[in-house]
Amino acid sequence: MTDAARAVADAGAEAYPRIVAALIRVTGDWTLAEDCAQEALAAALERWPHQGVPDNPGGWLMTTARNRAVDVLRRATVERRKLRDLALLTDPAPARPEGDVVDDRLRLIFTCCHPALALEARVALTLRTVAGVPTADIARAFLVTESTMTRRLTRAKARIAAAGVPYRVPTGPALVERLPGVLGVLYLLFTRGYDADGEPAFAAEAIRLARLLHTLLPDQPEAAGLLALFLLHHSRRATRRDPSGDLLTLDQQDRTRWDRAAIAEGVALLDRAGDGPYALQARIAAAHATAPTAAETDWPAIARCYDALALVHPTPVVRLNRAVAHGYAYGPAAGLALLAEAREGGALDGYPPAMAAEAELTARRGDPVRAAALFRATADAVRSDPERRALLRRAAELSP
Repeated sequence: MTDAARAVADAGAEAYPRIVAALIRVTGDWTLAEDCAQEALAAALERWPHQGVPDNPGGWLMTTARNRAVDVLRRATVERRKLRDLALLTDPAPARPEGDVVDDRLRLIFTCCHPALALEARVALTLRTVAGVPTADIARAFLVTESTMTRRLTRAKARIAAAGVPYRVPTGPALVERLPGVLGVLYLLFTRGYDADGEPAFAAEAIRLARLLHTLLPDQPEAAGLLALFLLHHSRRATRRDPSGDLLTLDQQDRTRWDRAAIAEGVALLDRAGDGPYALQARIAAAHATAPTAAETDWPAIARCYDALALVHPTPVVRLNRAVAHGYAYGPAAGLALLAEAREGGALDGYPPAMAAEAELTARRGDPVRAAALFRATADAVRSDPERRALLRRAAELSP
């Protein structure tokens, strides 16, 4: 990559959502905003190698996109008011984090994550509009064709228009009500990148958006908690697989290769994160990330966090993880007892992580033959080849 191309990529990553958000605010036209932002990036790739990188790359991109929007609207004989508003649209100095452009990004995030849209539509629209991820990449992650994803995005934008979704950041009680939905979209985006077969770039993008959200909403503890959670999990990204691509458990990972800067940032954020669901999960991740060795993990502290999390967010998966934590903190019998409780009602039937948890706790209780059989049954239930190989490897370790 040339220096100019790298400058375009760096400037685009920061400026794209600001440009799209600002143009949507002025014109109300999502497609026009995205097209003009993309054309500004294309113009930069064409001109910067010959003319040099401008002093304010983001401002150059904003001006170019604005001018393109003016041309389109003029040709379409759109009302004079929009043209006048666009003429006043400029990029603020890089040193000023406040102002309409910063607010526009927050408006855009809340609009893309509006509850009028289905959850997957919120994720896809956030990726495309806020993050600037190409439609083809989003389609690949959702296992659909590019044309199908294009239609879904078009329908999502039409739904926003038809529902009269306001292009603004909610305040007061409305912000408290809407923020969990926004955080949930970012969480799902992160997990899509962090899962065994996920798209790694999505996890990095989720971190970038969570950092932006925390910067723009510094008084919201759960925004800090979500960013901390992402950073602490992502700190282990380089050690989660062996050279052949198979997954490694925490006790198998090389802790000297963990990202200590990310861990330090995540731990520091916990001071502002409160005790909400994301903050509690971040504290659990911090207990793992800061343990010098797997044997020195503070499992009783992790179990206490899961006890608290189960009170505010009593999902079957939380109850499953609580059982595992208690199994390590207080012995496998305690873990198996809680696992049996979590399985009541059939919520975890056929769920591979629950099957794997039973297998591991059974092995630690001293029944390797049954544990090996459970690991093999779990391997048959998973879809991911790396997970399947890891489970079969664990079964082989327990087989005589």
